[in-house]
Amino acid sequence: MSHSMFRRCIHTGQETVFGGVKGVETVSLESEDDDDAVMNDFLSRFVWIMRGKLNEVYTNADKKEIDAMLHIIVGKVVAEMEEDRLEHFIDSEAASVSQDFSDDLWTTVKEVSSVVLEDMKKAKKKEKMKTFLQCEEVKEMTRFAGEIGIRGDMLRELRFKWAREKLEDSDFYESLERMRKDAMEPEVEAQSHEASESKTEGEYNDDDGDQVISLPKRSGKIKYNIYGLDLSKPKWAEVAEQIHEAGESVWPEPKQISGKCKIVTEKIVSLKADDDPSPLIAEWVELLQPSRVDWVALLDRLKEQNDQIYFKVAEHVLDEESYQPNVTDYSQLVQAHANHNKISEAERIIKKMDEKGIIPDILTKTTMVHMYSKAGNLKLAIEAFNNLKSQGFRPDAKVYKSMIMAYANAGDPVTGESFMREMDLKNIKRSQDLFLALIRSFALKSDPIGADRVSTYMGLAGYQPSLESNTYLIEAYSRRGNADDARKHFDEIIKLGYKPDDKCIALVTAAYAEKNLLDKGLELLLQLEKDGIEHGLATYSVLIDWLGKLQLIDEAEDLLEKFTEKGVSPSLDVHISLCDMYARAGEQKKTLQALGVLEANKDKLGHPEFERVIDALLYGGFKQDAERMYNTMTAMGFTASTHLDVTLKASQTFSRTRSFTK
Repeated sequence: MSHSMFRRCIHTGQETVFGGVKGVETVSLESEDDDDAVMNDFLSRFVWIMRGKLNEVYTNADKKEIDAMLHIIVGKVVAEMEEDRLEHFIDSEAASVSQDFSDDLWTTVKEVSSVVLEDMKKAKKKEKMKTFLQCEEVKEMTRFAGEIGIRGDMLRELRFKWAREKLEDSDFYESLERMRKDAMEPEVEAQSHEASESKTEGEYNDDDGDQVISLPKRSGKIKYNIYGLDLSKPKWAEVAEQIHEAGESVWPEPKQISGKCKIVTEKIVSLKADDDPSPLIAEWVELLQPSRVDWVALLDRLKEQNDQIYFKVAEHVLDEESYQPNVTDYSQLVQAHANHNKISEAERIIKKMDEKGIIPDILTKTTMVHMYSKAGNLKLAIEAFNNLKSQGFRPDAKVYKSMIMAYANAGDPVTGESFMREMDLKNIKRSQDLFLALIRSFALKSDPIGADRVSTYMGLAGYQPSLESNTYLIEAYSRRGNADDARKHFDEIIKLGYKPDDKCIALVTAAYAEKNLLDKGLELLLQLEKDGIEHGLATYSVLIDWLGKLQLIDEAEDLLEKFTEKGVSPSLDVHISLCDMYARAGEQKKTLQALGVLEANKDKLGHPEFERVIDALLYGGFKQDAERMYNTMTAMGFTASTHLDVTLKASQTFSRTRSFTK
């Protein structure tokens, strides 16, 4: 978009208004440093919001152009302040402060300043509220409430209610103190009354009890530096001159590409993923002599048409002097790699930043937290998280979520739960998937108490029990062998109106199997069948394992045919069960068949599976096969239990009658 529209906004010569709503009262400040702090706060917020407004209108403008506009707008606003014409900014009915900007532009400035003043008011009130949240009286009441069983949202609401009451009491006594001083000092009262009428001093508002913030009354030069825009320097004027130059833009257009250079460009765009773009890039640079804008144009085209080569070229140009790379270029490339799960490539860019002495910004470190969490690298995720906090960054909901998921997936739900409590204390909303992830992690650790505790927190946070949460609770109790509680949560699923799936049925059946309660297990399956709820292969796998342990071989083999009927191969768990069953029964051929499947999938076996198979082989007299599996287990880094070592040594000393090899 052309910027003639922006230039017209500057020179239309309409009325000017700026500031907050009429009647806003100001807070008097006692020192110039306080004035500068308030001014910096106001202008920082003003620039932040105004940048968004400009981006909405000038959609094709780049950052340099938006910065130039901000320099002009804020420079003019500050010039009016330095002329001690603050009343024109505060009073929305002020007719004219400047003839330089259009009515629309000044209206936008007025609206933005009103929003900023309101935000500053809320921020000040929030800071004051924090002091009462941390006062000893509120802490003591909160501790007492926790001791008598009040938790979650109710406790948080009570805590804020008590702090709010303390705040109101404080404001009330402050108003009484002011009344006392006014009565004792009539002159002060008169001055205060005049100040109230002129709207330039801070006072207590009896209507709403809130202290309202506005800009300090200042004269002379204002010192400030905002988000990288050093507006106190004359640089803004130089940029403004560039904008006023007819027909020119602050951001130059890329060079026209033609002839041989165009052919080389097309070759770069059509490169394949495994091709090295360096030779063509070198030729392209020699022909075009590019500046940064030319590089950006090439990268934009590659991103649209050949994203695989885009990553290679984007990394290559970081070493090109004409590209003038900055920390944002590195950060964006790290984020792009992380979004595509290219961990090693992202780490390579981070290493390159370190080699060049470029300190990663907040965005880069936040990306690293998300990236390592998603990749399951807890150690590096913790390191990136601590680096963020060391820079004063306050973790947001996304960062907390990444860390909680990292701990949950790493099998440390207790630490993940502590992060959840920290989110609660900071009033950061916790999503349901975080609760479910922790419940699942506790279930995998066979910790039903932890799983139940997080499930209770989930309910207090406003989330209803679900099929998924109850399934994890069933798994937690099933792994611990607590059949009654597993069945309780299974029945809860049905009460909630959900239809239990095959996984749920298999888990509660496994709980009965752990206690060898065959009658209750069969009763459950028969009842489900009457209710029209069918179980599937997961439940059949549990039943085969259960029957195998009871040495009911014929019954187990009957169930094994269910897999054949459905055209599905038995899972590895089923083959472990079969190997255990046949070995203990001393059936050579079937034992070796099942063992062959396990050895072919040895990389998928864990330590408990190895122990079970070796123990069964030793029990059945398959000493040589047991020793071979033992050697395989230790070669994979697993350490045998004392029980297995003793059993193996005993078998070597007292040789059994059977000894088969493949």
